[in-house]
Amino acid sequence: MKHSRRIRETAARGSHARPGRLGTLAALATLTLAALTTASATLPLPTRASAGPVSTSHDATLVPCRIASAVGVQMSEGVPTPAGYTRSTGTVRALNLMVDFSDAEGSGSAADRLAEFFPQTSRWFRTSSYGRLDYRPEAPLKDWLRMPLPFADYGIERGAPYEPGYRRLVQDIVREADPEVDFSEYDLVNILVTPNAGPSALDTVLSVTFSGNGEAPKADGVPLANTSFVYSRQDDGSGSYARTGYRVLPHENGHVFGLPDLYTLDGGGAVGHWDIMSEDWGANNDLLGWHKWKLGWLDNKQISCASAPGRSEHDLTPLATEGGHKLAFVPLSEDSGYAIEVRTRAGNDEAVCKPGVLVYRVESDIDTGRGPVTVSDSEERSGGCTRRPNVHAELSDAPYGPGETFRDREGGISVAVVGKAGKDGYRVRISRS
Repeated sequence: MKHSRRIRETAARGSHARPGRLGTLAALATLTLAALTTASATLPLPTRASAGPVSTSHDATLVPCRIASAVGVQMSEGVPTPAGYTRSTGTVRALNLMVDFSDAEGSGSAADRLAEFFPQTSRWFRTSSYGRLDYRPEAPLKDWLRMPLPFADYGIERGAPYEPGYRRLVQDIVREADPEVDFSEYDLVNILVTPNAGPSALDTVLSVTFSGNGEAPKADGVPLANTSFVYSRQDDGSGSYARTGYRVLPHENGHVFGLPDLYTLDGGGAVGHWDIMSEDWGANNDLLGWHKWKLGWLDNKQISCASAPGRSEHDLTPLATEGGHKLAFVPLSEDSGYAIEVRTRAGNDEAVCKPGVLVYRVESDIDTGRGPVTVSDSEERSGGCTRRPNVHAELSDAPYGPGETFRDREGGISVAVVGKAGKDGYRVRISRS
């Protein structure tokens, strides 16, 4: 797994936009990278909300594996997540506003729109976080919030930053809601736009998140620095929408908690269906163990750092189950390394067709949307082991099994799966020269 160093560029400040399908991505390949990737601006001063409080506690043995956030990198994979994002443990209050327009009146009731995402999103976060994130959705306004301008007049475009259309839209949302809503009481905001405003998600994914953005418009004295907008419906016609269509919201809220996009201009080929920040269409999937550590959902005692030369063995329990040793990390440099974890068909991972040991490279000096994480495929060009809609087939059989070994000859690293360890767990042997 040799990687050339990417050239870093600065995208439009404060937005996260992502394609939902490979077809959509290909059709939008001519857009500028700034419109496709995440940008964030950390708040100028620390806030009461900071992501990953558990993972920031000091443990000297893990210091070599805490690859640092790189200066100028958007949504860096470094640990810890900087201040300015919404905290990712404890009770989080999410304000939900259902918005419509005179040229796109709400289809159905506002309560029906809310029900497309809740309680499913809260359950997803509870399962993924092992109960450490108590995500509480609130909707003080029960009806559609009608905007003073037609949707077309705002000029909303895919990936647009908080200028100028979104700034006008947010100011109007605040003006209309403020008499009945105290924005300062909430940790994040979800704007659930009527699905008939703008194009279908099959054509263009407009859903976007502004996170860690100190230049956001203010309401009740606080900047709307962590706000997700959801448009249309991610309905591919496979009949799974009622069960899985909500997943666009935990993806967008992942940005609110400081996580980057893991898809690239080539689609989901870097990470596949192993993280919701890569693919959020179709079958349910979880977050990578690295992200769970960043978010504070894994304790330091559940992580081991293989930084010394020689061999070490690690017993890993499935990521989907609570407790146990979850993640081994092999640092390569101050901003990169390999993460090793066990994935099984359990919890949020309903599409796993080959349980085993997942190995992936994490690089904190690569921007969101440019491939900060790359999964190693144990069976390259196999075509995968699944044919489920909107699940990246080629990487579906990426995990390594007993007797198989991942090697990075240039880095002098090997990860051998020695065998099973306990119920559904595996023992791995890490060697480094």
